Amino acid sequence: MKDGFISVACGTPKLRLADCDYNAEQTFTMMRAAEQAGAKVLVLPELGLTGYTCGDLFYQEALLRGAEQALSTVLDATRNLEVVTAVGMPVRKDNFLYNCAVIIQSGHILGVVPKTHLPNYGEFYEKRQFAPAPEKGDSISFCGQDSVPFGAGQIFPCETVPGLILGFEICEDLWAPEPPSLAMARAGATVICNLSASNEVLGKADYRRQLVSMQSAKLLCGYLYASAGEGESTSDLVFGAHQLIAENGTLLSEQRYENGLLISQVDVQKLCYERRRTQAFCQEEAGAYTGFSLTLSPTKLTRYVAPQPFVPEGKEDRDARCREILLIASLGLKQRLAHTGAKTAVVGLSGGLDSTLAVLITGLAMKMLDRPMTDIVAVTMPCFGTTDRTRNNAVVLAEKLGATLRTVDIAASVRTHFKDIGHDPEDHSVTYENAQARERTQVLMDIANQSGGIVIGTGDLSELALGWCTYNGDHMSMYAVNASIPKTLVRYLVGYLARDNAEKDEALHDVLEDILDTPVSPELLPAVQGRISQRTEDLVGPYELHDFFLYYMLRWGFSPRKIYRLAIYALGKQYSRDVILKWLKIFYRRFFTQQFKRNCVPDGPKVGSVALSPRGDWRMPSDAQWTVWQRELEELD
Repeated sequence: MKDGFISVACGTPKLRLADCDYNAEQTFTMMRAAEQAGAKVLVLPELGLTGYTCGDLFYQEALLRGAEQALSTVLDATRNLEVVTAVGMPVRKDNFLYNCAVIIQSGHILGVVPKTHLPNYGEFYEKRQFAPAPEKGDSISFCGQDSVPFGAGQIFPCETVPGLILGFEICEDLWAPEPPSLAMARAGATVICNLSASNEVLGKADYRRQLVSMQSAKLLCGYLYASAGEGESTSDLVFGAHQLIAENGTLLSEQRYENGLLISQVDVQKLCYERRRTQAFCQEEAGAYTGFSLTLSPTKLTRYVAPQPFVPEGKEDRDARCREILLIASLGLKQRLAHTGAKTAVVGLSGGLDSTLAVLITGLAMKMLDRPMTDIVAVTMPCFGTTDRTRNNAVVLAEKLGATLRTVDIAASVRTHFKDIGHDPEDHSVTYENAQARERTQVLMDIANQSGGIVIGTGDLSELALGWCTYNGDHMSMYAVNASIPKTLVRYLVGYLARDNAEKDEALHDVLEDILDTPVSPELLPAVQGRISQRTEDLVGPYELHDFFLYYMLRWGFSPRKIYRLAIYALGKQYSRDVILKWLKIFYRRFFTQQFKRNCVPDGPKVGSVALSPRGDWRMPSDAQWTVWQRELEELD
């Protein structure tokens, strides 16, 4: 439960229709297995103590008494179990029969939740035997326990785990236009459990999957769905034990056609953060509150954590995302070019990844405007650290795109500037580097004035986060097309365009592939034997790590300790704990001390959920201290 992770489970025991004693034994056996596996919440199928397909046997007194005795057996057998479990069974009240979820823990009934929306179609006709949940909640004496809360809309807050509040609904409740889970989420429920008995027909599993995922997204919650499986009647239907665990629109885990346990971890801390950030729910009162407690213990992670959270992992998804990002960025630039009446788009082309992506996006925008590629002015500005490899790649790229190529050697101008300010050219300090970056920006701005154009920025999101840019140098432009694209994604975008041109233009494909193979470098220090001597990731750290840190800090507000834990879990095979902690400390230090650069960045199109524009996405004072974060980082040592 550390860092907000709660281990949860869906279970589908084998059952025998109407054999309540057997079903009770299967139920408490599964509860013990869930407890042994560390689960704190377990949801079992609808009417699991009797079987869902008993039909008119639900009219029989013997079956109803058998179900109640089965629950008593389960309670007696699980008095030493802490896992909160939802068991499905028929419950009698006021001469009505209800299809219910009975919530139990440590041999005690926390509450009984009846089904609200009963199916009345096709093979499902529950209204023949069951009544829908009454409008108002009440209490009942049940299984030897007085005053058990009874009614739909109940929530169950955990008194020892902040943010963990459970809600329960049953099968068709989810299908309804206004599911009970909506009111429960408004009342604070962060984990919704669904006891179901949904049969298998072609296409229905996809529909369930979409429904569960979407409900978890709409309600900003975890959603556990456990459906009936082996043992139900197969006279006309087959039940496939479909189990789903989703969180805020993401399917964490799934299992079908296999009775047993499905376990994952829901991050309630993350869900609470998102609700605070979006203020999506106005607080409402629940039908009833019944608290419970859990012993605090470590939660072993088994859920998947993407090592590159900005980059989709499946090729099909990744290519689709690349297409959409390129479209968004080029549409933004198209509008800016048209609005300003710019005659040209001026791009500083270094032969590196960022400037390559910027000029490719500019080319797409020009195509949208039906303008010639010669309206792109690609400027190469060799200086002390420029290598033949990057210079040649920049030239070939500009030529293959059909851009207007200009080469301005800035070495003489920079030497004159060193003389003007009294700087020793042998002193390769930050002044030596930044003088080149600022001279390049001046050249670009002046060429834009000459040609009636605007300067297209090349800096990316990762560089902005770290402040890895020269103030009033590459930091500045008239439209920054890469500003919300992280470095790990820049590489995939260029790679996507390289593959897209493999058959159309082999030479363009080859130069893009070579740019992808070139080490990331600002090339501001003299080359050594014609090779790049300054590698960015040796100085500032691996962008793979920094983008991971950035995503979880900005998108979810995670603390350094939690980010460190997740980084070890997701990237621990590539980097040691010491290496991860070293760069995590550097990330936080640079992020806090470099905000002044972000507070005056140019306009640029937002393409994802994480961005650093001071005009809408990230508002932070330049003088904010990082003492709190630093203290937590030091404790990790």
